[in-house]
Amino acid sequence: MEIVTWEKDESAAIISMNNGENRHNLDFANAMIKAMDEILSDKEIKSLIITSSDRKNFSQGVDLNWLLDRKQKNDLQSMKDFMFRMNDLFKKILLYPMPVIAAINGHAYANGAILSCACDFRFMRSDSGFFCFPEVDISIPFLPGMIAWVKKAMPEHLFYDLKLSGRRVTAKDLEQFGVIKKSCGSLEELISESKIFAKSFQKKRGIFGEMKKRMHKNIINIIENEDLEFINSLFLMVQE
Repeated sequence: MEIVTWEKDESAAIISMNNGENRHNLDFANAMIKAMDEILSDKEIKSLIITSSDRKNFSQGVDLNWLLDRKQKNDLQSMKDFMFRMNDLFKKILLYPMPVIAAINGHAYANGAILSCACDFRFMRSDSGFFCFPEVDISIPFLPGMIAWVKKAMPEHLFYDLKLSGRRVTAKDLEQFGVIKKSCGSLEELISESKIFAKSFQKKRGIFGEMKKRMHKNIINIIENEDLEFINSLFLMVQE
């Protein structure tokens, strides 16, 4: 099966990440962007849901084995290409001219949790999976752009806590702070509620895209300018 597939359900498109833990590497970024471009070509589609076909995981974040292999081979260009391409994906989500809804069906860790925060709305299962920013424990700092768009998804004091503690939280924890729209008791409820919510949007793409462009102008500026220094220097990991 392809690592990313999508299907149309009336006015909603559903992207499925199909690679188990759905680790992020260059192939993943390219596949996600390709799917999102294909969806845009269908003018009947008014909303997008991103989820996973793995019952245990939404996404566990960066493919560290892939990244370390490139580092050992001194393939610095591939590492930079990956980081820039992931930023292309994040920008596409932030500026997508329709609502993007993360249906978090399992563990959302690190870059997987960050991916969900780039989306406009989030639903999450309460019976399975944790949400976590473990970067403080694996010595990988957030890029400035990541910090900027996660702040749009959750209260700053909660982000401060999760970012510096690396602790895991549940759907119920996130629901009380408005990070997710609804905590769902099963996978079936998650998908059903996400679809109902997605199909409630029948907005014109032009105005929806312009609203997001103006709302996220400062975030895009940070991604395109401040992130550049860290990616070009490959400041990926901090040692003791």
